[in-house]
Amino acid sequence: MKPLLGAVALILITAVAYLMLWPVPIDPVAWQAPRNDGYVGRFAPNDRLDALVFAGLDGHTGPEDAAFGRDGSVYVAIHDGAIVKLDLVTGAAEEFARTGGRPLGIETGADGRLYVADAFRGLMVVDQDGKVALLSNNTSDGSAILYANNLDIARSGVIYFSDASTKFGAKAIGGTYEASLLDLMEHGPNARVLRYDPASGETQVIADGFSFANGVALAEDETYLLIAETGTYSVLKLWLTGEKAGEVETLIANLPGFPDNLKRGRDGTYWLGLVSPRSAPVDALSDKPFIRKVVQRLPASLRPQAQRYGFILRFDGDGSVLETLQDADGQYALTTGAIEGPDGTLVVTSLIEPHLGFLQPGWDSKTGDDES
Repeated sequence: MKPLLGAVALILITAVAYLMLWPVPIDPVAWQAPRNDGYVGRFAPNDRLDALVFAGLDGHTGPEDAAFGRDGSVYVAIHDGAIVKLDLVTGAAEEFARTGGRPLGIETGADGRLYVADAFRGLMVVDQDGKVALLSNNTSDGSAILYANNLDIARSGVIYFSDASTKFGAKAIGGTYEASLLDLMEHGPNARVLRYDPASGETQVIADGFSFANGVALAEDETYLLIAETGTYSVLKLWLTGEKAGEVETLIANLPGFPDNLKRGRDGTYWLGLVSPRSAPVDALSDKPFIRKVVQRLPASLRPQAQRYGFILRFDGDGSVLETLQDADGQYALTTGAIEGPDGTLVVTSLIEPHLGFLQPGWDSKTGDDES
């Protein structure tokens, strides 16, 4: 009996030592998560995403972001490295290009080309023939871009884009999701916003110190840039011109989920995707960095994970939430964002789904009813 008890004691001591002392890649920063009121008030649950229609992705999965091309097609950035060209009317889909990395944000430039924030490779461009070229993978001061995430393009052709983590590179860690979990668990000031000037070919850091900077969107008059700061459940406003140039303000605080992509709509308001509801354990441990290290040592299956839920919201430049579109049952889940087409189609993107969701032209953005 004594040998058995000794073996059990040794196992327990080893397990405790592992949980207390084993090296982990994160160095957690203490902060105070705001109280999560959940889906109440302006975020009250609804079933407006039940009206989604779906289109296939030529066998691909994970339509992270999308952009309408000049030809009327939708170009979808896929996690496996593909850019899929999709006709929403006929449902025809084909692989248009391949970046050789992990394309996330995608936008159509004034020149008709597609500009892509690739988390593995950097800022890229795809011409009308599907030819891919790298624009930038380093800043002008020589620092590597490790997690290009989302972008927007000014009328001048200047590109603003987020580098979500300067510590946990998406390629080095083995994936965007894996790297994001590490960065969010650490909650360090590892993210920044970059500016690429096509005239000079230089990429400059215009703001840093963010907790996982994600979606970005320019104001209609380009006086400011909005930033979805995933780590703080917030949308920030970075002033680009005027007396406040360079200043950062909080536009929307205490969102009930993790904000992802940002897009400006046709009327100058903004669409934002919440990829998952907030995690109560993560919030409870926000001011307990040592315990977060212990959690990081647990098997991945026991750590907090994204929950299936669909959530898109629309807000204005003053931060007023105008409406939400939700799928509480998670039929189309881990929603990353939404884009509006010239005809009023609203395309909804996702981190994981095997198809693209969209609301057909004629849907009423105020009620969710289909008027067609």
